[in-house]
Amino acid sequence: MGGMSLPGLRVALRGADLRAALLPVAILTLVLLMVVPIPPLLLDLFFILNIAISLAVLMVAINTRKVLDFSAFPTVLLFTTLLRLSLNVASTRVVLVHGHEGTAAAGHVIEAFGAFLVGGDYIVGIFVFAVLMIINLVVITKGAGRVSEVAARFTLDALPGKQMAIDADMNAGLLTADDARARRAEVTTEADFHGSMDGASKFVKGDAVAGVLILAINIIGGLILGTVQHGLPIGEAARVYVLLAIGDGLVAQVPALLLSIAAAMVVTRVGSDEGLAGQVTQQFSSPGAWAPVAVILALLAALPGMPHFIILAAAAGAGAIAWKLRRRDAAPATAEAPAADTANIAWADVSDTAAVSLEIGFGLVPLVDDSRAAPLLARITAIRRQLSKQLGFVLPQVRVRDDLALAPFAYRIAIGGVTVGEDLAFPDDVLAIAAGPVTAEIAGRPVTDPAFGLPARWIAPEEADLATAAGYTVVDAASVIGTHLNHLLGAHAHRLIGQDEVQAMLDTLAESAPALAGGLVPKLLSLAVVTQVIQRLVEEAVPVRDTRAIVTALITHAGRSQDGAELTELVRPALGPAIIQTLAALREPVTAIALDPALENLLAGAVRAAPGSNWPFDPALGQRVGEAVSAAADDVMATGKRFAVVTTPPVRRALWLLLRVRLPQPVVLAFTEIPDDRSVDVVAVVGGNAISPTPESAGA
Repeated sequence: MGGMSLPGLRVALRGADLRAALLPVAILTLVLLMVVPIPPLLLDLFFILNIAISLAVLMVAINTRKVLDFSAFPTVLLFTTLLRLSLNVASTRVVLVHGHEGTAAAGHVIEAFGAFLVGGDYIVGIFVFAVLMIINLVVITKGAGRVSEVAARFTLDALPGKQMAIDADMNAGLLTADDARARRAEVTTEADFHGSMDGASKFVKGDAVAGVLILAINIIGGLILGTVQHGLPIGEAARVYVLLAIGDGLVAQVPALLLSIAAAMVVTRVGSDEGLAGQVTQQFSSPGAWAPVAVILALLAALPGMPHFIILAAAAGAGAIAWKLRRRDAAPATAEAPAADTANIAWADVSDTAAVSLEIGFGLVPLVDDSRAAPLLARITAIRRQLSKQLGFVLPQVRVRDDLALAPFAYRIAIGGVTVGEDLAFPDDVLAIAAGPVTAEIAGRPVTDPAFGLPARWIAPEEADLATAAGYTVVDAASVIGTHLNHLLGAHAHRLIGQDEVQAMLDTLAESAPALAGGLVPKLLSLAVVTQVIQRLVEEAVPVRDTRAIVTALITHAGRSQDGAELTELVRPALGPAIIQTLAALREPVTAIALDPALENLLAGAVRAAPGSNWPFDPALGQRVGEAVSAAADDVMATGKRFAVVTTPPVRRALWLLLRVRLPQPVVLAFTEIPDDRSVDVVAVVGGNAISPTPESAGA
């Protein structure tokens, strides 16, 4: 519980229960005020409470930095309006029942407002009340209501665009999933707030209208009751009841005016990092605004009949403000500025936490522009989704940003801060790739396809149909960059999975098989060893979706070894069906290239002579083996089939390391990894007369 003691927890729970019970009690109190007679003293207390709440609401509205900082304002406005109307009902009852007893019969607050604010003259009071009603109802409330209505409409219209912008930022790696979720909730809350304010503004308007009606009821009812029931002269009845009605109306309308001002301030706020006072002060701190004011006031003071000293004093004040602001702007930077700037440097300024980043020149910015549907961002999202399904773990977000240091149409792909690919792309052209035989040459800018190294040309979009007819594969700039990124992510996927990702895989497994997941780490193997196994599997494009099979195999073989490299080879047979599935359909044989037994024995002897070495083969022998397998692979790749090089388990990893620099994404399998129910079509055998060992390799 974060270190909280049991007594402290009980106190916190009691406080939460008290706050939860306070609101229903307050609502019931408001209802009781309308139906139950209350004494004048209690009525005074509620009037003071009403004024205090209105002042508190106004102060909160002044100090909010953005509208959502006071998201409860529509509900607060409802409750304050109900409080004011309840007090009006209670005070009307007191005025009509006890008004004949004198102006103090309805409490001292109403009497003070009626006597002090309007000087005891009910005619003046009527005019003052009318002026306040005009200001509140016609000016402030009507303007705030119109602003609320427009703000609600514009906010709702902009909601889809804001949601798309959040998705684009998340796809570009600028936001995490949690940040995007919080931003979406904030956008939704903002729309709900403006919609609520549009309706809440009607409370203020209705309250003002109700104040006028209640004033009329108090005056008319008081005159009738005073003259008919209590026998007062018409003049005395008018003096007493009109004064009480005016006092009652003013004591309710002053808080209403404060709340109307607060509502207008909230709906007219523009988001800023500062409060209203700081925002206004900053925006009025321009010497160019105050100097003309001083000059105009000085000229105004020269007119006959003007109060010269007052206007000249105001002109001098405006001039002093302009002079002080101009001196502030012209002041040179102090020697302490560099020290302050150095102190503000944080680790985030010098570190790059993005696992994958795509930097683009300014000429490629249209590919990520929301107004143009951001085709590159959509492409990146599809790539991440597809590769994550294929590999079996969630790839990190790709952060996309522009870099003015790059050429206009250049882009650079980095993984872990290391550049792994870069090239040029032209957003207004399309790339025609000669992926096979072509019937005619197409005029354009000759280049090499960045993903697969095929000859290609950048051509105008209107020539795309002609290029397609000639046998070219035509793709747009976003697809070119996306395909290049897809190729590099697949080749370097093992660098994108670490202990956090592996722990997430185990946590997901624990939801369905808690005993299995909990029996591996840390009881049998450390998380670091399990991560090493997963990384080596991903490095060879082995899907790791079947976490259950991997964990089961690791638990089975953990007693034989604690070495990640050896455990990987022991786990691979359990993943054989998943590997074979990527090579051939269910009822098709697996196309394979095998090694001659003599060559396998030679390679196995070299591995035994240098156990654990990534390069155990003699360089000359390794070169001949690589060339022979590459030649056989070229014939198979020409048919468009996927294939695997099949060998014995001890040789498998070393042979894969040898071939990966010569073949694109080679698959090297041990015999033990091929399920018994799958047939194998051996299309080539490497070795025999094709490769003769050198004396050094034979001696190994």
